[in-house]
Order: sequence, then C-alpha cells, then structure tokens
Amino acid sequence: MHFLIEEKKLDKAEKIQVFISYFLQLIILSTVILSAIKKNWLTLFLGTGIFLLTLLPSILRKRLKVSLPAEFEFITVLFIFISLYLGELHSYYTIFWWWDIILHTSSGFLFGILGFLFIYILNEERKVNVKLIPSFVALFAFAFSITIGALWEIYEFGMDNIFGFFMQKGSLGDTMWDLIVNAIGALIISVMGYFYVKGGSSAILDRMIRKFLKRNRKLFKRQK
Repeated sequence: MHFLIEEKKLDKAEKIQVFISYFLQLIILSTVILSAIKKNWLTLFLGTGIFLLTLLPSILRKRLKVSLPAEFEFITVLFIFISLYLGELHSYYTIFWWWDIILHTSSGFLFGILGFLFIYILNEERKVNVKLIPSFVALFAFAFSITIGALWEIYEFGMDNIFGFFMQKGSLGDTMWDLIVNAIGALIISVMGYFYVKGGSSAILDRMIRKFLKRNRKLFKRQK
C-alpha cells in the first residue's frame, strides 16, 4: 500500500490520519483474504473492489505527480470504508435507518470540496490564462458533487437489478432523498467556496489549499 504521502515532515495529526487509513485498509484486506479462504465469492469480489477504491488517492498522486493533503486522502479512505465496507458489505444501511442520510450528506461535502479544490487550483494555475469569477467556481463545485451523487444512484440501480441487491430499498423516495441531502452538503461547500474566493476564509479550505500549494509549487511557477 502506498497511501503514505511522499512527504517526510508530517505533523502529529497527519501521522494519526495515515495510521488510521492503513488500519482501515488492513481490515478490508483481511475480509478479502478470509472470503477467499471461505470461498465466499461475492464478498471477495465486493471487498476487492472496495479495497482498490481506497487506493485511488495514491493512484491519482502517482499518475498526476501531485501531493494531496493528508486530510483529503484520510477522508476519502474513511468515506469508502463507512459507505461501502460497513454500509454495503455489512448491511449498515438496513441496520441503521439514518446511515444512508448521513453518508449521502457527507458525500455532498466531500465531492463538493474535491470539485472546489480542482477548479480553484486550476484558476490559480499560472499556465492557464483564464480567471474565473467566484460564482462560477462555486457553481462548478456544486455541479461536480451533484454529478457524482447522480452517478452513485445509477450505480445503486444497476447493482440492485444485476445482482439483486437492495441498495435503493425499492423506493423512488429513497433515491430522491439521497439526492436532496447530497445537494444540501454540496450547497454548503459551494457557498463556503464562493466567499473564500471572494476574499474570505475557511478553516477547512484554507488548510487543504495551503498544503496543496506548498507541496506542489512546481505546478504554479510563472512561465517566462
């Protein structure tokens, strides 16, 4: 596993986040191994897919040659663990009625932040001779999160119909509420992003952006 950020100077909070991420990945990997031993092929298939998803931040970092904030990688791994490993593999969505609502709201936050970071960094890129207005940056973050939320509902629909799962609980209302709470989470991040670009401040966005810019200075050098 190459989750660990290629940065030797990690503060205490970052080290804890990295440790927890390794621990969660180890739990998923253990489930995969046990499923293979017990010949539980469906759990093996799903567990392997979930484990590979937790490696996405590492893959993106390697492919794009960028250093992502520890907080973002930790949140991503934690979200995948809670939503897919506990929610789907261990049926927490059916055990706890509120599990689905919390996860879809958090996904609105998570993907809203991802969309905002992407468009904000592109807006600050010295090689891109375009300056985007704050409202467009906020709109992009909102639309990005909503798009991911809609794609997830399509995924749930496909899994229900192909494998006979019960992810959508056989209800249009469940799907709509998932989209609504996702939109609420995305809207909150978009509003925060709007005022941040306008010259405000945000503890969450400030920390992530500062770390990303610090660790990827080569991306923001002015062209001669």
